[in-house]
Amino acid sequence: MIKTLIAGGLALALTCAAPALAQDDEIDPKAVDLAKLIACETYDVPTYNTVAFWLAGTEGADARKHFGLTEVKSPNFMLKQYRLARPIAVFGRTTSLIAFNSSGPMAVLDEADPHPLAKQLKIEPAIDVPAKFMGERMITEKTESADGLTTQTRITLNVSTVTTHPGKTLAGCSYKIEVM
Repeated sequence: MIKTLIAGGLALALTCAAPALAQDDEIDPKAVDLAKLIACETYDVPTYNTVAFWLAGTEGADARKHFGLTEVKSPNFMLKQYRLARPIAVFGRTTSLIAFNSSGPMAVLDEADPHPLAKQLKIEPAIDVPAKFMGERMITEKTESADGLTTQTRITLNVSTVTTHPGKTLAGCSYKIEVM
């Protein structure tokens, strides 16, 4: 049931992006570099959505094999976690564990203190208390109107801690398109 909720939540969160996907059906998810996708480098919302739909869709096994991902049980029902066959370097660190939330991929880093990474990435905390750190830095924000539909695109770089992952810092990119 939880897997269904996560996959359904991911699909629902991405539904608003369907117009953007229709504009660029030439995106090849196999050409995407996971480390760059996590670090908010190079990619846009339609590219992230293409990868996410590939992972969550009927060809999910092919996507996981391509990226070297093995799903591992997550202690947090809002995160779908994967172990990587080969570690990746992201934010000057190495990890073998990544997670996806409803809006993007995150590196799960073996760092209890998120402050050094947040400082390195120029991320100011929105929440900074002993049990929780959460901050983001805007990468892209734009509002567009076409055919009577207004959308807002937001790409943010995020650093956070979560109680379900003690001793870990999560860092990654959020890719959102919202219909206004």
